[in-house]
Amino acid sequence: MTEFQVDFRLARFVTSAPDIHHLPPDEGVEIAFAGRSNAGKSSALNTLTDHNGLAHTSKRPGRTQLINVFSLTEDKRLVDLPGYGFAKVPLEMKIKWQQALAEYLEHRRCLKGLVVLMDVRHPLKDLDHNMIRWGVAAGMPVLVLLTKADKLKQAEKNKTLRHVKAELAELEGEVVVQLFSSLKGTGREPALKVLNEWLHRDDMANQIDQPE
Repeated sequence: MTEFQVDFRLARFVTSAPDIHHLPPDEGVEIAFAGRSNAGKSSALNTLTDHNGLAHTSKRPGRTQLINVFSLTEDKRLVDLPGYGFAKVPLEMKIKWQQALAEYLEHRRCLKGLVVLMDVRHPLKDLDHNMIRWGVAAGMPVLVLLTKADKLKQAEKNKTLRHVKAELAELEGEVVVQLFSSLKGTGREPALKVLNEWLHRDDMANQIDQPE
C-alpha cells in the first residue's frame, strides 16, 4: 500500500441522509456513485470494497432512497446517491429523491469525482447523458462503469464500449469508460486505480507545491 493509496476494504457505513443538511461536515474528499435505478450501484460498491453487504442490494428498482455515506479514511468517503429514472414509487417521493440528488451535486464542495453506472445492455439514456454532462461542466472527473458486463458476449460488450467512448469523447472532459461486472469482478482493479488517483489528487498537488 503506497502513500497515495486507500485500502477500499476498510470502507464502513457512516450514515443515511435524506438531504445534504444531514451529511457529515462538507470537508475532505467524496466520490459519488450515481446511476439509473437498478443500474447496479450498490453491487458495484460492494465489489469495489470487497464487502458482501456494505451497500444493500435489491432486484427492485429504487432501493436506494437516501444519500448513503461510507468512510474509507478519516477524510475520504464514498457516497451512494439515490437512483434516478424509473422506480415504482409515488411521484411525490420520486421528486423528493431528485431534489436531494440535485442539491448534493450542486452544493457539496468536497465532491471531487463522479462515478456513473449504466447497464451495458442499455447505455446512454437521456438521464445518463445529463449526469455525465453535469460532471464535465463542473470540471469534475467522471468514471463511467458499464455494469453487468457478464450479461453480454465479448464481441457485444466490446462494441458497446467503443460506442460509448466515441459518444462521450465529444464532451472533451475527463471521462474514463470501462466495462464492469460485480458478479465476475471484471474491471475492479482498473476502477480502483482511477478512484485512488481522485482521492489523492489534492494530496499530490499539495506535495508538489511544498518547497524543498
